[in-house]
Amino acid sequence: MSVSIEKLDGMAFLPFVDMKDIMLSELQKRFEVPLKNAVHYGDLVYLEGVKIESPYFSRCTLFEPFILHFDSIGEAVGELKKIQRSWASYSYVCFRRSSLIQEKLPYVNLKVKTFPAKIPSGKTGLYTLIDEHTLIASASTSTSVPAGLIQFVEDHENPPSRAYLKIQESLSFASHYFNVPLPGENSRCFEAGACPGGWTWVLANLGSSVFAVDRAPLADSLMNNPKIEFLAHDAFTLKPEDLGEFDWVFSDVICYPERLLEWIKMWLASDRTKKMICTIKMQGEINWPLVAEFAAIPNSRVVHLNYNKHELTFIHVE
Repeated sequence: MSVSIEKLDGMAFLPFVDMKDIMLSELQKRFEVPLKNAVHYGDLVYLEGVKIESPYFSRCTLFEPFILHFDSIGEAVGELKKIQRSWASYSYVCFRRSSLIQEKLPYVNLKVKTFPAKIPSGKTGLYTLIDEHTLIASASTSTSVPAGLIQFVEDHENPPSRAYLKIQESLSFASHYFNVPLPGENSRCFEAGACPGGWTWVLANLGSSVFAVDRAPLADSLMNNPKIEFLAHDAFTLKPEDLGEFDWVFSDVICYPERLLEWIKMWLASDRTKKMICTIKMQGEINWPLVAEFAAIPNSRVVHLNYNKHELTFIHVE
């Protein structure tokens, strides 16, 4: 067998972990893409003839996929290096062979990150072995994150909840997309629905002063932190003009997306903040036209995070 490349007329989508069904639903209901002829390579889904933007629940979308046929690992590495420098793999078969290919390609940092972590700016291609002599790949993908997945070193002792991982990831993407520094010593932050305090814990550790609002108190360690001011109240009933200006406004509140959208628009209209990060909590079936309203707000992005599960995250920076 000689080395050969077969260009494909379509796109391939790699979902976030355990999010394949939601991604397929998004393809059908948001993009009206038929799935009857989909080809599945593990979690990776190839759809012929499809040209759309990257779905939220796809952690890495292959925009220009091709099939590479090869005899040896060296041939596979050589052909990929001819196309571009940086590649990462998704494996569902031939795990050892995939690892050997990755080892011979130029180094790409696939390690678990320590927060704060800088997201790479260059594009990274994705390849997936189909069998020992065949792979599907694309140099052009939707993300510069290798294989589209960020994972942080976890602190199992200090944070009051695992929600802290969401704000670490969302702040990393805010910095990456909008070239803005993280909250720091001179930052004043407002967090709505802060209990038990995972997000507040991250912000205080970055040196920010935090005005945290919830009907229930924060963890004891946070209630005694001089960086944190706590108010027992329904955060969504407070008016921006009564609270002053904040460098950042955050919300991980469980509420209907319609109410969150109104609250975001109220804050942005008040001109009391230029930066917001809010979790869009889904209530049953995803309302895609409503999600589009979040994304349509100027200077904003809607993303799905590795630590989001079935949620989406709204990021706004002016």
